[in-house]
Amino acid sequence: MDFRLTEEQQLIQDTARSFAQNELDPVAAQHDKEPYKKENREIFLKNLKKLAELGLMGINVKAEYGGSEAGVIAFSLAMTEIGRACAATGVTMSVTNLVAEVIQSIGSDELKNTYIPKICSGEYSAGGFALTETSAGSDPSDMRTTAVLDGNEWVVNGNKIFITSGEYAGCHVLWAVTDRNAPKGKGISTFVLEQDDPGFTIGRAEHKMGQRASSTNELIFENCRFPKDRLMGTLNDGFRTAVAELTGGRIGIGSMALGIGLAAMDYATKYAKDRIQFGHSIVNFQGIQWMIAERYTELEAARLLLLNAAYQKENTDFFARESSMAKYFATEAAERACRSAVQMLGGYGYTEEYPVERYTRDTRVASLYEGTNEIQRLIIARDIIRSLG
Repeated sequence: MDFRLTEEQQLIQDTARSFAQNELDPVAAQHDKEPYKKENREIFLKNLKKLAELGLMGINVKAEYGGSEAGVIAFSLAMTEIGRACAATGVTMSVTNLVAEVIQSIGSDELKNTYIPKICSGEYSAGGFALTETSAGSDPSDMRTTAVLDGNEWVVNGNKIFITSGEYAGCHVLWAVTDRNAPKGKGISTFVLEQDDPGFTIGRAEHKMGQRASSTNELIFENCRFPKDRLMGTLNDGFRTAVAELTGGRIGIGSMALGIGLAAMDYATKYAKDRIQFGHSIVNFQGIQWMIAERYTELEAARLLLLNAAYQKENTDFFARESSMAKYFATEAAERACRSAVQMLGGYGYTEEYPVERYTRDTRVASLYEGTNEIQRLIIARDIIRSLG
Protein backbone atom coordinates (compact mmCIF):
# COMPACT_ATOMS: atom_id res chain seq x y z
CA MET A 1 0.00 0.00 0.00
CA ASP A 2 1.31 3.44 -0.97
CA PHE A 3 1.08 5.82 1.99
CA ARG A 4 2.55 8.80 0.16
CA LEU A 5 0.30 11.83 -0.14
CA THR A 6 -0.54 13.26 -3.52
CA GLU A 7 0.70 16.75 -4.34
CA GLU A 8 -2.82 18.11 -3.80
CA GLN A 9 -3.25 16.34 -0.45
CA GLN A 10 0.12 17.65 0.72
CA LEU A 11 -0.85 21.17 -0.34
CA ILE A 12 -4.12 21.00 1.60
CA GLN A 13 -2.32 19.71 4.70
CA ASP A 14 0.37 22.39 4.48
CA THR A 15 -2.22 25.12 3.95
CA ALA A 16 -4.25 24.00 6.95
CA ARG A 17 -1.15 23.67 9.13
CA SER A 18 0.12 27.14 8.24
CA PHE A 19 -3.26 28.74 8.88
CA ALA A 20 -3.67 26.89 12.18
CA GLN A 21 -0.25 27.92 13.46
CA ASN A 22 -0.39 31.54 12.32
CA GLU A 23 -4.05 32.48 12.76
CA LEU A 24 -5.75 30.06 15.16
CA ASP A 25 -3.18 29.05 17.74
CA PRO A 26 -2.40 32.61 18.91
CA VAL A 27 -6.06 33.37 19.71
CA ALA A 28 -7.46 29.96 20.74
CA ALA A 29 -6.92 30.45 24.49
CA GLN A 30 -8.55 33.89 24.62
CA HIS A 31 -11.52 32.63 22.60
CA ASP A 32 -11.90 29.77 25.05
CA LYS A 33 -11.88 32.11 28.07
CA GLU A 34 -14.23 34.76 26.64
CA PRO A 35 -16.03 33.21 23.67
CA TYR A 36 -18.84 35.76 23.57
CA LYS A 37 -16.73 38.86 23.95
CA LYS A 38 -17.48 40.95 20.85
CA GLU A 39 -13.88 41.25 19.70
CA ASN A 40 -13.26 37.51 20.08
CA ARG A 41 -16.42 36.57 18.21
CA GLU A 42 -15.50 38.89 15.35
CA ILE A 43 -12.06 37.29 15.08
CA PHE A 44 -13.58 33.80 15.22
CA LEU A 45 -15.99 34.58 12.39
CA LYS A 46 -13.25 36.24 10.33
CA ASN A 47 -11.17 33.09 10.68
CA LEU A 48 -14.08 31.00 9.41
CA LYS A 49 -14.23 33.30 6.38
CA LYS A 50 -10.49 32.83 5.84
CA LEU A 51 -10.93 29.05 6.02
CA ALA A 52 -13.48 29.29 3.23
CA GLU A 53 -11.19 31.51 1.15
CA LEU A 54 -8.47 28.86 1.50
CA GLY A 55 -10.86 26.21 0.15
CA LEU A 56 -11.25 24.40 3.48
CA MET A 57 -15.04 24.68 3.84
CA GLY A 58 -15.79 22.43 0.88
CA ILE A 59 -12.82 20.11 0.59
CA ASN A 60 -14.82 17.14 -0.75
CA VAL A 61 -17.22 19.30 -2.78
CA LYS A 62 -17.17 19.59 -6.57
CA ALA A 63 -15.44 22.59 -8.10
CA GLU A 64 -18.59 23.54 -10.03
CA TYR A 65 -20.17 24.49 -6.69
CA GLY A 66 -17.08 26.31 -5.41
CA GLY A 67 -15.51 23.37 -3.60
CA SER A 68 -11.88 22.23 -3.62
CA GLU A 69 -12.75 18.74 -4.90
CA ALA A 70 -9.67 17.43 -3.06
CA GLY A 71 -11.31 14.35 -1.53
CA VAL A 72 -11.86 12.80 1.88
CA ILE A 73 -8.22 12.05 2.67
CA ALA A 74 -7.37 15.72 2.21
CA PHE A 75 -10.31 16.61 4.45
CA SER A 76 -9.03 14.32 7.21
CA LEU A 77 -5.52 15.76 6.97
CA ALA A 78 -6.80 19.33 7.14
CA MET A 79 -9.09 18.59 10.08
CA THR A 80 -6.17 17.18 12.07
CA GLU A 81 -4.12 20.34 11.52
CA ILE A 82 -6.99 22.65 12.49
CA GLY A 83 -7.74 20.46 15.54
CA ARG A 84 -4.16 20.88 16.74
CA ALA A 85 -4.70 24.62 17.14
CA CYS A 86 -8.38 25.25 17.88
CA ALA A 87 -10.97 22.53 18.36
CA ALA A 88 -13.82 25.07 18.34
CA THR A 89 -12.86 26.12 14.83
CA GLY A 90 -12.31 22.47 13.94
CA VAL A 91 -15.80 21.30 14.84
CA THR A 92 -17.31 24.25 12.97
CA MET A 93 -15.27 23.37 9.90
CA SER A 94 -16.18 19.68 10.14
CA VAL A 95 -19.93 20.29 10.38
CA THR A 96 -19.88 22.93 7.63
CA ASN A 97 -18.11 20.57 5.25
CA LEU A 98 -20.67 17.91 6.16
CA VAL A 99 -23.61 20.22 5.41
CA ALA A 100 -22.18 21.09 1.99
CA GLU A 101 -21.75 17.38 1.22
CA VAL A 102 -25.34 16.57 2.25
CA ILE A 103 -26.73 19.22 -0.09
CA GLN A 104 -24.42 18.02 -2.86
CA SER A 105 -25.54 14.43 -2.30
CA ILE A 106 -29.34 14.79 -2.26
CA GLY A 107 -30.22 18.39 -3.09
CA SER A 108 -31.84 19.44 -6.36
CA ASP A 109 -29.70 21.28 -8.91
CA GLU A 110 -31.34 24.53 -7.83
CA LEU A 111 -30.57 23.92 -4.14
CA LYS A 112 -26.99 22.90 -4.91
CA ASN A 113 -26.38 26.04 -6.95
CA THR A 114 -28.09 28.24 -4.37
CA TYR A 115 -26.52 27.09 -1.11
CA ILE A 116 -23.24 25.24 -1.66
CA PRO A 117 -21.36 28.20 -3.22
CA LYS A 118 -22.40 30.39 -0.28
CA ILE A 119 -20.99 27.80 2.14
CA CYS A 120 -17.75 27.22 0.24
CA SER A 121 -17.08 30.93 -0.36
CA GLY A 122 -17.68 31.99 3.23
CA GLU A 123 -20.72 34.10 2.39
CA TYR A 124 -22.31 31.86 5.03
CA SER A 125 -20.05 31.72 8.09
CA ALA A 126 -21.04 28.10 8.62
CA GLY A 127 -23.64 25.45 7.95
CA GLY A 128 -25.82 23.72 10.55
CA PHE A 129 -26.75 20.04 10.89
CA ALA A 130 -30.17 20.14 12.57
CA LEU A 131 -30.87 16.56 13.63
CA THR A 132 -30.61 16.08 17.41
CA GLU A 133 -33.61 16.51 19.73
CA THR A 134 -34.27 15.94 23.41
CA SER A 135 -35.87 12.58 22.63
CA ALA A 136 -33.70 11.86 19.58
CA GLY A 137 -30.00 11.71 20.41
CA SER A 138 -28.40 8.33 19.88
CA ASP A 139 -31.76 7.30 18.39
CA PRO A 140 -32.55 10.06 15.87
CA SER A 141 -35.46 8.03 14.48
CA ASP A 142 -37.46 9.08 17.56
CA MET A 143 -37.54 12.75 16.56
CA ARG A 144 -40.74 14.76 17.18
CA THR A 145 -40.23 17.85 15.01
CA THR A 146 -42.84 17.78 12.24
CA ALA A 147 -43.15 19.28 8.76
CA VAL A 148 -46.58 19.55 7.12
CA LEU A 149 -47.14 20.68 3.54
CA ASP A 150 -49.54 23.63 3.36
CA GLY A 151 -50.06 24.63 -0.26
CA ASN A 152 -46.64 25.62 -1.60
CA GLU A 153 -44.98 25.80 1.80
CA TRP A 154 -43.74 23.44 4.48
CA VAL A 155 -44.78 24.32 8.03
CA VAL A 156 -42.38 23.09 10.71
CA ASN A 157 -43.01 22.81 14.46
CA GLY A 158 -40.68 21.49 17.12
CA ASN A 159 -37.13 22.07 18.29
CA LYS A 160 -33.57 20.83 17.91
CA ILE A 161 -30.81 20.87 20.52
CA PHE A 162 -27.00 20.89 20.61
CA ILE A 163 -26.77 22.35 17.11
CA THR A 164 -23.22 23.45 16.25
CA SER A 165 -23.03 26.98 14.79
CA GLY A 166 -26.72 27.54 15.47
CA GLU A 167 -26.21 31.27 15.95
CA TYR A 168 -24.31 32.03 12.76
CA ALA A 169 -25.01 29.24 10.28
CA GLY A 170 -26.37 30.75 7.08
CA CYS A 171 -28.37 27.60 6.39
CA HIS A 172 -29.19 24.35 8.13
CA VAL A 173 -29.91 20.88 6.86
CA LEU A 174 -33.06 20.01 8.78
CA TRP A 175 -34.73 16.67 9.46
CA ALA A 176 -38.42 16.49 10.40
CA VAL A 177 -41.25 13.94 10.51
CA THR A 178 -43.46 14.21 7.41
CA ASP A 179 -45.54 11.06 7.97
CA ARG A 180 -46.52 10.52 11.61
CA ASN A 181 -48.21 7.22 10.79
CA ALA A 182 -45.10 5.65 9.27
CA PRO A 183 -43.09 3.01 11.19
CA LYS A 184 -40.23 4.26 13.31
CA GLY A 185 -37.31 5.32 11.15
CA LYS A 186 -39.62 5.98 8.22
CA GLY A 187 -41.64 9.08 7.42
CA ILE A 188 -38.70 11.47 8.03
CA SER A 189 -37.63 13.98 5.37
CA THR A 190 -34.70 16.33 4.80
CA PHE A 191 -34.89 20.06 4.08
CA VAL A 192 -32.76 23.18 3.74
CA LEU A 193 -33.60 25.87 6.28
CA GLU A 194 -32.45 29.49 6.03
CA GLN A 195 -31.52 31.58 9.04
CA ASP A 196 -34.22 34.18 8.40
CA ASP A 197 -37.13 31.85 7.62
CA PRO A 198 -40.27 33.13 9.43
CA GLY A 199 -41.11 31.16 12.58
CA PHE A 200 -37.50 30.08 13.11
CA THR A 201 -35.81 31.25 16.34
CA ILE A 202 -32.32 30.63 17.65
CA GLY A 203 -32.51 29.54 21.28
CA ARG A 204 -30.01 29.91 24.08
CA ALA A 205 -26.36 29.05 23.66
CA GLU A 206 -25.07 26.18 25.78
CA HIS A 207 -22.34 26.92 28.32
CA LYS A 208 -19.93 24.07 27.72
CA MET A 209 -16.95 22.37 29.29
CA GLY A 210 -14.83 22.82 26.16
CA GLN A 211 -14.82 24.02 22.57
CA ARG A 212 -16.43 27.15 23.99
CA ALA A 213 -15.85 29.44 21.01
CA SER A 214 -18.07 27.21 18.88
CA SER A 215 -21.69 28.18 19.51
CA THR A 216 -24.04 25.31 20.36
CA ASN A 217 -27.70 26.28 20.32
CA GLU A 218 -31.29 25.15 20.54
CA LEU A 219 -33.33 25.76 17.37
CA ILE A 220 -37.03 26.52 17.84
CA PHE A 221 -39.70 26.18 15.14
CA GLU A 222 -43.12 27.74 15.67
CA ASN A 223 -45.10 27.43 12.43
CA CYS A 224 -41.84 27.99 10.58
CA ARG A 225 -42.55 28.32 6.86
CA PHE A 226 -40.39 27.85 3.79
CA PRO A 227 -40.99 26.89 0.13
CA LYS A 228 -41.87 23.30 -0.70
CA ASP A 229 -38.95 23.02 -3.15
CA ARG A 230 -36.54 23.07 -0.18
CA LEU A 231 -37.26 19.36 0.30
CA MET A 232 -34.10 17.36 -0.42
CA GLY A 233 -34.03 13.78 -1.62
CA THR A 234 -37.07 11.53 -1.51
CA LEU A 235 -40.04 12.39 0.69
CA ASN A 236 -40.13 10.24 3.87
CA ASP A 237 -36.65 8.78 3.18
CA GLY A 238 -34.59 11.28 5.16
CA PHE A 239 -33.58 9.02 8.05
CA ARG A 240 -31.47 6.88 5.77
CA THR A 241 -29.72 10.03 4.55
CA ALA A 242 -29.02 11.19 8.11
CA VAL A 243 -27.44 7.88 9.06
CA ALA A 244 -25.31 7.82 5.91
CA GLU A 245 -24.05 11.37 6.38
CA LEU A 246 -23.23 10.86 10.05
CA THR A 247 -21.06 7.94 8.97
CA GLY A 248 -18.90 10.27 6.90
CA GLY A 249 -18.96 12.99 9.55
CA ARG A 250 -17.23 10.67 12.00
CA ILE A 251 -14.06 10.92 9.96
CA GLY A 252 -13.97 14.67 10.56
CA ILE A 253 -14.52 14.41 14.31
CA GLY A 254 -11.95 11.63 14.69
CA SER A 255 -9.41 13.64 12.69
CA MET A 256 -10.00 16.72 14.83
CA ALA A 257 -9.55 14.65 18.00
CA LEU A 258 -6.29 13.26 16.62
CA GLY A 259 -5.05 16.82 16.22
CA ILE A 260 -5.94 17.69 19.82
CA GLY A 261 -4.16 14.60 21.12
CA LEU A 262 -1.05 15.34 19.08
CA ALA A 263 -0.99 18.95 20.27
CA ALA A 264 -1.25 17.82 23.90
CA MET A 265 1.54 15.25 23.64
CA ASP A 266 3.83 17.53 21.63
CA TYR A 267 3.52 20.23 24.29
CA ALA A 268 3.96 17.80 27.19
CA THR A 269 6.98 16.09 25.64
CA LYS A 270 8.74 19.39 25.02
CA TYR A 271 7.91 20.43 28.59
CA ALA A 272 9.32 17.16 29.96
CA LYS A 273 12.62 17.76 28.19
CA ASP A 274 13.03 21.06 30.05
CA ARG A 275 11.62 20.06 33.44
CA ILE A 276 14.34 19.10 35.93
CA GLN A 277 13.66 16.86 38.95
CA PHE A 278 16.14 14.81 41.01
CA GLY A 279 18.88 16.45 38.95
CA HIS A 280 17.63 15.14 35.61
CA SER A 281 15.25 16.11 32.85
CA ILE A 282 12.08 14.13 33.59
CA VAL A 283 11.97 12.95 29.98
CA ASN A 284 14.79 10.57 30.95
CA PHE A 285 12.61 8.69 33.44
CA GLN A 286 11.07 5.44 32.29
CA GLY A 287 7.57 6.35 33.48
CA ILE A 288 7.53 9.45 31.26
CA GLN A 289 9.08 7.60 28.32
CA TRP A 290 6.43 4.91 28.50
CA MET A 291 3.68 7.56 28.40
CA ILE A 292 5.33 9.08 25.33
CA ALA A 293 5.72 5.73 23.58
CA GLU A 294 2.21 4.51 24.34
CA ARG A 295 0.38 7.71 23.48
CA TYR A 296 2.22 8.43 20.22
CA THR A 297 1.78 4.80 19.12
CA GLU A 298 -1.95 5.03 19.75
CA LEU A 299 -2.20 8.35 17.93
CA GLU A 300 -0.33 6.93 14.95
CA ALA A 301 -2.71 3.96 14.90
CA ALA A 302 -5.60 6.42 15.00
CA ARG A 303 -4.14 8.31 12.06
CA LEU A 304 -3.93 5.14 9.98
CA LEU A 305 -7.50 4.13 10.89
CA LEU A 306 -8.75 7.57 9.89
CA LEU A 307 -6.89 7.60 6.58
CA ASN A 308 -8.20 4.11 5.82
CA ALA A 309 -11.77 5.22 6.54
CA ALA A 310 -11.23 8.30 4.38
CA TYR A 311 -9.87 6.14 1.56
CA GLN A 312 -12.84 3.79 1.81
CA LYS A 313 -15.31 6.68 1.67
CA GLU A 314 -13.47 8.18 -1.29
CA ASN A 315 -13.35 4.94 -3.27
CA THR A 316 -16.21 2.68 -2.14
CA ASP A 317 -19.81 2.81 -0.93
CA PHE A 318 -19.08 0.73 2.17
CA PHE A 319 -17.17 2.44 4.96
CA ALA A 320 -19.46 2.39 8.01
CA ARG A 321 -17.33 -0.06 9.99
CA GLU A 322 -14.09 1.71 9.11
CA SER A 323 -15.54 5.12 9.97
CA SER A 324 -16.87 3.96 13.33
CA MET A 325 -13.61 2.19 14.20
CA ALA A 326 -11.62 5.30 13.34
CA LYS A 327 -13.87 7.71 15.24
CA TYR A 328 -14.09 5.46 18.32
CA PHE A 329 -10.37 4.72 18.51
CA ALA A 330 -9.13 8.22 17.63
CA THR A 331 -11.34 10.05 20.14
CA GLU A 332 -10.45 7.72 23.00
CA ALA A 333 -6.75 7.76 22.07
CA ALA A 334 -6.91 11.56 22.12
CA GLU A 335 -8.48 11.56 25.59
CA ARG A 336 -5.74 9.26 26.88
CA ALA A 337 -3.14 11.53 25.30
CA CYS A 338 -4.57 14.59 27.04
CA ARG A 339 -4.70 12.82 30.41
CA SER A 340 -1.07 11.75 30.01
CA ALA A 341 -0.11 15.29 29.01
CA VAL A 342 -1.65 16.67 32.20
CA GLN A 343 0.17 14.02 34.21
CA MET A 344 3.50 14.88 32.58
CA LEU A 345 3.08 18.54 33.52
CA GLY A 346 2.03 17.67 37.05
CA GLY A 347 0.23 20.45 38.89
CA TYR A 348 0.89 22.87 36.05
CA GLY A 349 -1.13 20.68 33.72
CA TYR A 350 -4.20 21.34 35.85
CA THR A 351 -3.96 25.11 35.48
CA GLU A 352 -5.29 27.41 32.77
CA GLU A 353 -1.82 28.84 32.30
CA TYR A 354 -0.84 25.79 30.23
CA PRO A 355 -2.75 24.66 27.12
CA VAL A 356 -3.06 20.97 28.03
CA GLU A 357 -5.87 21.92 30.43
CA ARG A 358 -7.85 23.33 27.46
CA TYR A 359 -6.95 20.39 25.23
CA THR A 360 -8.31 18.02 27.88
CA ARG A 361 -11.64 19.84 28.03
CA ASP A 362 -11.86 20.19 24.27
CA THR A 363 -11.33 16.51 23.55
CA ARG A 364 -13.94 15.22 26.00
CA VAL A 365 -16.94 15.90 23.77
CA ALA A 366 -15.44 14.13 20.75
CA SER A 367 -16.57 10.76 22.08
CA LEU A 368 -20.13 12.09 22.36
CA TYR A 369 -21.09 13.80 19.11
CA GLU A 370 -21.53 12.33 15.64
CA GLY A 371 -22.71 9.23 17.51
CA THR A 372 -21.44 8.33 20.97
CA ASN A 373 -18.62 5.81 21.22
CA GLU A 374 -21.08 3.34 22.71
CA ILE A 375 -23.04 3.57 19.46
CA GLN A 376 -19.82 3.13 17.48
CA ARG A 377 -19.14 -0.13 19.32
CA LEU A 378 -22.61 -1.38 18.41
CA ILE A 379 -22.13 -0.48 14.74
CA ILE A 380 -18.74 -2.19 14.63
CA ALA A 381 -19.89 -5.34 16.39
CA ARG A 382 -23.07 -5.72 14.34
CA ASP A 383 -21.20 -5.28 11.08
CA ILE A 384 -18.61 -7.87 12.07
CA ILE A 385 -21.31 -10.35 13.17
CA ARG A 386 -23.24 -9.76 9.93
CA SER A 387 -20.10 -10.29 7.82
CA LEU A 388 -19.52 -13.64 9.48
CA GLY A 389 -22.97 -14.83 8.44
